[in-house]
Amino acid sequence: MTREGWITIGVLGVVVGLLTLTSIGPDLIMLAGLTALLVLGVVQPEQAMAGFANEGVVTIGILFVVAAGLRETGAIDSLAHRILGRPKTPWRAQARLVLPIMAISPFLYNTPCVAIMMPVVHDWAKKIRVSVSHVMIPLSYITILGGLLTLIGSSTNLVINGLVITEAHRPSLHLLEQAWIGVPCAVVGIAYILIFSRWLLPERQPVLREESDPRQYTIEMLVEPKSVLAGQTIEQAGLRHLTGLYLLEIIRGDEVIAAVGSHQRLHESDRLIFVGVVDSVVELHRMRGLRPATDQVFKLDAPRSHRSLIEAVVSNSCPLVGQTIREGRFRTRYNAAVIAVGRNGERLRQKIGDIILRPGDTLLLEARPAFLDQQRNSRDFYLVSQIQGAKPVDHSRGPIALAIVLGMVVLAVSGLTSMLAASLIAAGLMVATRCCSGAVARQSVNWPVLLVIGAAFGIGQALKTSGLAGLAAHGMISLGGSSPLLTLAMVYGVTMVFTELMSHSAAAVLVFPIALAAAHSLNVSFMPFIMAILVAASCTFATPIGYPTNLMVYGPGGYRFTDFLRFGGPLNLLIWAVTILLTPILWPF
Repeated sequence: MTREGWITIGVLGVVVGLLTLTSIGPDLIMLAGLTALLVLGVVQPEQAMAGFANEGVVTIGILFVVAAGLRETGAIDSLAHRILGRPKTPWRAQARLVLPIMAISPFLYNTPCVAIMMPVVHDWAKKIRVSVSHVMIPLSYITILGGLLTLIGSSTNLVINGLVITEAHRPSLHLLEQAWIGVPCAVVGIAYILIFSRWLLPERQPVLREESDPRQYTIEMLVEPKSVLAGQTIEQAGLRHLTGLYLLEIIRGDEVIAAVGSHQRLHESDRLIFVGVVDSVVELHRMRGLRPATDQVFKLDAPRSHRSLIEAVVSNSCPLVGQTIREGRFRTRYNAAVIAVGRNGERLRQKIGDIILRPGDTLLLEARPAFLDQQRNSRDFYLVSQIQGAKPVDHSRGPIALAIVLGMVVLAVSGLTSMLAASLIAAGLMVATRCCSGAVARQSVNWPVLLVIGAAFGIGQALKTSGLAGLAAHGMISLGGSSPLLTLAMVYGVTMVFTELMSHSAAAVLVFPIALAAAHSLNVSFMPFIMAILVAASCTFATPIGYPTNLMVYGPGGYRFTDFLRFGGPLNLLIWAVTILLTPILWPF
């Protein structure tokens, strides 16, 4: 073995060890590994950087902007509420993911599918009180299985189809040809996920508990005229199980409805009194059909889309101490509207304007971002801070955002443009139509995810350039001897292992000519080998670095490296067995 091969084994071992045994950020570990390979001369600078310029990586980055447009317009919340519902258990939550993802992933590349769905699923999990770690890996795995059903479901499929045409000199695969093996694999894989996730998936991010945040706000919300919530029950409106939030009472005209039941129906102009932690108040503030009951928010001199939610703690030198918010003319004095008040967890039953301010009261304000600069050093407040991700939602632009995403999918699926071009057009339209601002677009890009994926490409390239991958592939496939079935199993196994360690496309390109030569030497049809490589290069579940969608959910799900190995390893073996058993029947040797 060459010097570069030994260095690659050593660096890869250290990287996997650090990912497995430490809590260091995966982006830092992967970049450190790539740096070591570059400094030690295993990869050249252009090879190390190729992953960061990869079309797929750039596309993922742009799709974060598209997802931000959906989030900022509230379209993403409406989508989750209508399609995903409010399941009560992690198992039911995973089952609810199957239908929408399987409907999208066969016709849209896996990575954009996960990029769009990831923020939806993350927020949805918080609302239904299910740990994010119970749904993020299933999101990735179900998307991967859905991508097996069509030729355009994964970029890997297209790469292999190109090899079939250019290297094997065969006609192009049909759009649904691989569905013969893809459907059984998807059925078996989804059944495994739903059955075994309860024992094998970790509880990495505990659900937020109400007592975890001592700041308890009292907030009054109004059901808007012609609101979509009017006529719905509290349960149907999604107001019953908001994490850390309690619906204290409903004021309907002169009637006060206390101890509100889940089947109580909402009416237009109902005033809803909530008590809860700041994250839940922010979630309520973004809900379609509700608005703060105080009329002061409509008297501010900036559109709601230009405002932010800000927390401010009243100091003992504030001139409004001892006065009600209305008497002190808070909005006029500070150009900010008080939408909620917190006082040591006490439930304040007065209307916002009738609350008498005391030192130490925490105010949740709706104001322009300039309020921060104006009041940060003011003697009127002890502390002033902006709440991230709490910008008021402009629901009127939700249909525009959904139309942009639909257009992007149509462009990509029809072949009129590449996925990169379609996503660039969609991201540009999101900003141009003010579905999200330029600042939000820049902030929405998840750089750690992109760094991990880009570095993984470079580390995978080291396996190839050092000769280590080719040596291992020839040795393992030769173990198949003169048996076509055993050789097919080895081709699948080699492709699977390489895909877990390098890019899926690189693994397919590396193994393809070796498998082609093996088929010729055995004088058997190459079709079973094509399908085995296609499934193996797509179905990578045992490591986070094996597939971009696994890397995308790695950080947001709070996972460790071993979580993928424990849950995804058996799934890898299961799909391997299904493929090797069925492929020779569907495409005989």
